[in-house]
Amino acid sequence: MTDRYDLDHVALAADDTAPALRFLTGELGGTILFGGQTIGFRPMQVWLGSRDGDGMPVELLEPWAVEQNDFLARFVARHGAGPHHLTFKVPDLAAAIARVRGAGFHPVNIDVSDPEWKEAFLMPREAHGTVVQLAEAHGHPETRAELLGYVAEHGANMHPRWWVEPPPPTGHGTLRRVVLRTPSLPSALGFFAGVLQGDVEHETPTSADLVWPRGARVRLEENADALPGVDRLEVVGLTEERTVIGTRFTPVKE
Repeated sequence: MTDRYDLDHVALAADDTAPALRFLTGELGGTILFGGQTIGFRPMQVWLGSRDGDGMPVELLEPWAVEQNDFLARFVARHGAGPHHLTFKVPDLAAAIARVRGAGFHPVNIDVSDPEWKEAFLMPREAHGTVVQLAEAHGHPETRAELLGYVAEHGANMHPRWWVEPPPPTGHGTLRRVVLRTPSLPSALGFFAGVLQGDVEHETPTSADLVWPRGARVRLEENADALPGVDRLEVVGLTEERTVIGTRFTPVKE
């Protein structure tokens, strides 16, 4: 694991994620990495990028076992299908919690019961319109190339498999960046570059592009009239805009 914070993936939620899975694996040629089910939700991840690790995973979330925990079901009922969170891997969750608290933020739902996956969350009102998950992970391949190599040899990790059969790929796409709206670019930069350690690649008076160690990117776009949050996912190889489970996928605009 890098000794810095690292943007790992973007997560999308819906009651039925099958249309998104078919789009990601079919039209965009994505690779299923892993999936499973746990109390309250069942996740799976699709890699959108090259075999050498250029790109970013998209996580798909569905409510599951909601009688025991209905947090995701309530989210989808309230907001509809669409972007749910951004996950940042951190080398030490306890230190990360102390860091964000020191910056005036209030992490919630802290869970350190699993030594291989410790997590905490920042809510949208503090995280510029999206949920931010901070996660300390152990026991997993450290690089994208290692993970993709493992999947190529052994297949996706399934705990268990719950998703529909993916269609044959008809194209190829690389997730270049997640684009977020913000009413205040300086404030958003203070959060994503300052607190979450993104490196600024390019900045204008109304936008900024940030990158993290393994190449995942965020663009911040200032719009005083728009609600903060995820606006779209920009994909290299996509020829026209698509909206799937409440999420805009657009061709890359440099």
